[in-house]
Amino acid sequence: MKKYNPEDVLSSFSFSVPIQVRFSDIDSYMHVNNGIFFNYFEHARASYLFHYCGWDILKTGTVVANVKIDYRLPIHVMDKPSVYVRCINIGKSSFILEQVVMGPIESGEVKVFAESETTMVAVNMDTMRPVPVPAEYAAKMLG
Repeated sequence: MKKYNPEDVLSSFSFSVPIQVRFSDIDSYMHVNNGIFFNYFEHARASYLFHYCGWDILKTGTVVANVKIDYRLPIHVMDKPSVYVRCINIGKSSFILEQVVMGPIESGEVKVFAESETTMVAVNMDTMRPVPVPAEYAAKMLG
């Protein structure tokens, strides 16, 4: 997985979603619990597929096959993270989304908090069996 700096993210990702850090996200170490990052990534993936790609999950669903996360810095309650999303590979029925959580920390400096690669599989909603990634969505993800 590539290690990004903020400039690289801003120049190579065209979709992002702001994340509101909730008090309930904070653990006893006073930062966002590592498990909450999965929620942030999931929210951003769903927004990317729906808003950016126009994906209709009632026709063709998606399931997660694999998630890799590299944690770089803790997120604190006053930080303002966003999750950046892009597709880096499309196979027959699967595709890989690369995601970066970054944003200004309390001082205003922009930092990368975590990076992720998630392998998704397109599935038939009736059978939950893999199906080819619909061409209309693949074109948007690679466009």
